[in-house]
Amino acid sequence: MAMNTSHHACCAPPIKNRSLWLTIAICLGILAGWWGEPVVIGAASFISELFIRFLKLLSLPIIFLSIVSTASGMESFEEAKHIGARVLRYTILTTVLAALVAMGLYLIIEPASVPFTSENVYIDTPSGLHYSDYLLKMVPSNLVEPFLENQVIGVLILAVLLSVALLSIPNENRRQLHVVFHSLFAAVMHLCTSLIRWIPVAIFGFITLFVVDLKKGMEFERLALYLLCVILANLIQGFIVLPLFLKWRGVSPVKLFRAMLPALTMAFFTKSSSAALPVALRCAEGEAKIDAKVANFSFPLCTTINMNGCAAFIFTTVIFVGMSQGIPFSLGEMFLWVLLATIAAIGNAGVPMGCFFLTSALLAAMNVPLTLMGVILPFYSLIDMLESSINVWSDASVTAAVDRDLASKEAPAKAVLS
Repeated sequence: MAMNTSHHACCAPPIKNRSLWLTIAICLGILAGWWGEPVVIGAASFISELFIRFLKLLSLPIIFLSIVSTASGMESFEEAKHIGARVLRYTILTTVLAALVAMGLYLIIEPASVPFTSENVYIDTPSGLHYSDYLLKMVPSNLVEPFLENQVIGVLILAVLLSVALLSIPNENRRQLHVVFHSLFAAVMHLCTSLIRWIPVAIFGFITLFVVDLKKGMEFERLALYLLCVILANLIQGFIVLPLFLKWRGVSPVKLFRAMLPALTMAFFTKSSSAALPVALRCAEGEAKIDAKVANFSFPLCTTINMNGCAAFIFTTVIFVGMSQGIPFSLGEMFLWVLLATIAAIGNAGVPMGCFFLTSALLAAMNVPLTLMGVILPFYSLIDMLESSINVWSDASVTAAVDRDLASKEAPAKAVLS
């Protein structure tokens, strides 16, 4: 299951001090970039490259261990078939919808001005290599190949296959493996959260180089359009997609929203769906009248795997940063990234800035320059607040839908927030 965010929060500097240092770093970066002194620009370039190297060092372990650790901590499909299967099915559905909404908005708004083409292959392949051969190459032939060759899609495939296998073995064996994978993941995330201490220094480097690019003619409008894509994707998911999903399952979205409002507010201001979990459980059982057995099973599981806001962020950010660096994406490749964003979001760590680190890891593993991630970072605080609320709202929607299904099956006359 998800790790407690408190295990990692101690590694980061206090929020007030961190915000102060971030502000100072941004201001110094703007001044340095505008000044344009070659020595300072060289230092900023060195700092940025060093930070990117650390991200690349941790990228594939984060992707692999986040998914496998989550899967190994879940109950088997057989034991949880009455509740867990429905939670998993609705989680996948709502997460895919979130990524599809992000894709639709991206195609409409087009924040990156790279020409859209249906012929270019996402990752360059040697001349003469057929696309089917490229797809075949993504499937690893051994366990270490994707790590040695830095194949992010191969790592994802390996993680998914191993996760399915873990859910099929006896409980005792799975618990033992979960301790191993969970401990390894905790160690890697400890390194990640330690990097947070140095984020102000990294931001100075990224902002400096970004201002230099702006002086050379880079459009700031693209960043604003990107932020619009991310925010709109979350709002549409929260106020249109999830209410329609609830209507489809026979649950009143208005009544459920009113019942869960304290939990949504808690998630917004704490930027953590895990921190809002106790309040969410009280609201679900007390105000929404959801069966305690369903709520106590569904909410902790959803807090671990149901990350609608993260899926939208991963898709939009990967496509935006990639296209801004000159990488074209075909329509088919965008649909592939809808799937990859869904898988990555389900395996996302329940730690501060987990979605940002995971997205950076995906980009770093693909050798995409991460300068824009440093520019996005100062805006991520607002995005994270919105994402956390959407994640809890999605958790509540999935839980209410599962409760409605079970209530209708066991006692058709019972009304659950209808």
